[in-house]
Formats: sequence, structure tokens, C-alpha cells
Amino acid sequence: MSEDLFQEGKTAEAAVARLVGIIKRLRGEGGCPWDIAQTHESLKSCLVEEAYEVNEAIDNEDWDNLEEELGDVLLQVVFHGNLGEEKEKFDLRSIANRECEKMISRHPHVFSNNSIETIDTVLEKWENMKRKERKGTLTDGLEHIPKSLPALRRSFKIQRKAAEVGFDWDDVRDAFDKIHEETSELLEACSGTDVRKIHEELGDLLFAVVNVARFLKVDPEDALNSTSQKFIRRFGFMEETALARGGRLEDMTLKDMDRLWLEAKEREVSPDGM
Repeated sequence: MSEDLFQEGKTAEAAVARLVGIIKRLRGEGGCPWDIAQTHESLKSCLVEEAYEVNEAIDNEDWDNLEEELGDVLLQVVFHGNLGEEKEKFDLRSIANRECEKMISRHPHVFSNNSIETIDTVLEKWENMKRKERKGTLTDGLEHIPKSLPALRRSFKIQRKAAEVGFDWDDVRDAFDKIHEETSELLEACSGTDVRKIHEELGDLLFAVVNVARFLKVDPEDALNSTSQKFIRRFGFMEETALARGGRLEDMTLKDMDRLWLEAKEREVSPDGM
């Protein structure tokens, strides 16, 4: 076994080369059975999970954990590069070079001339170049948005692309009116037994809520995650308070739990609260 794999890389290039060597060793003869069994398909969920863990480290401002999680994402890229190399389809070198060419071609204001650009004009040109590269219809652009994205984020991106060609509300109040309309249609569907219709109307309502989020420049995924954390925090207060008073949530009525929930809310908005 090469001793280089045990030596810390002194440069970024050496460190990445070390990681490439480790993956090759793990998948080589006498390597790890789990690593040898992996495919592009089997690793899909791993890459998604690692990306979410990166996001969580950023949200927590945990820089040590962020370093670790970024390493896990890099591992996934190197792993896929190795799989591509084994199939003689691509490798880490071609992956990196392809990305380099893309970044240079999409930043002509940096690599071709010295013209000063604003963020808005840069983003506009970026989108135009992406469309030219894909050479498809507007609908193809919507289809290109990965179905594996979280549903809220995917719908947000779909709506934003549609808005780029003018298919959008004129005012946020119109978007709110659509929420009311979809809520009424969902309530009507719930009065019946057509599960498919309920499923459809619930989706329409969620899509309408995302539209409002887009108008307000709020990421719906982040907003919902924040609310979920708030729910956990308040629920934790309810449980701790119930236990401190000699009870358990499981033994309480909904009315009793509602009172604790209100206490939790009041505690958060009070000067000495959370």
C-alpha cells in the first residue's frame, strides 16, 4: 500500500490526489466490500444527504462541522469521478476541466474584457448563456429543473423561470387571492371522497403559497424549516413544563396542551424569553 495515502497533502492539489488514491484503494483488489459495491445510482441519496448537512452547518454557523461536511461532499464528487473513470466515461480531471470551461464561458465580463457589470446584468447574461447551451424550448428549461429537488424549492424555481417570460402576477395581492381560491377548492374537495382530487387541490394550494413566497423574496424551504424548528422548540417547552408540573403530555387533553402551547409562544415574545 502506498505510504502517500497516510501523508497529509501539503497543497490542495496534493490533498485531492490523496483522496483520489484512497478511493481507488477502497475500490481496488482487497478493498472495502461496501465501496466496491457502490454505483452512481446507489450513491445518489448520499450526495443529497451530504449537501443538506452542509446547509445545516452553515445555518448553525458551525465552521468546523462545515469543513467536515464539505469534505463529505468532495468525497462524493471524487467517488463519482472514479466510477466514471472505471467505465471510461469521464474522470475527475475531465469533470474539473469541463467546469472550468463552463465558468470561463459564462464570465466573459471577467475573462474576455474589463467591462463593469452589476449583479443583475451578470445573472441575466448567465441565464441567457445557459439557455443557449441547452438549445431547448422554454418548457425544456422547466423540465430541466431536477425532480429530485425538495418540492418547495423546485416549484419556486419553476415559477421564477416562468416569470422571466412575463407569465406572472402583477401584484402580490393577486398571489394571495390565488391562495384563497385554492383553499376554497381544497375544502370543497375534502367534502367528498375523491382522494385524487384532494391530492391535486392540496398541491395547487402549496404551489400558490410558494408563489407568495417568491413575491416576498423568501425561500419557502428555509421558511418552512424555520417554522419546523420553532415547532420543535415550543413542543419541547410544553413537554418540559408538563413534566415539571408532575404531568405528561400523553395524559393531557388537547385543551390542556393548547394552554401550554400558548405559554410557549408568550415565553418567546417576552423580554426574558427565548
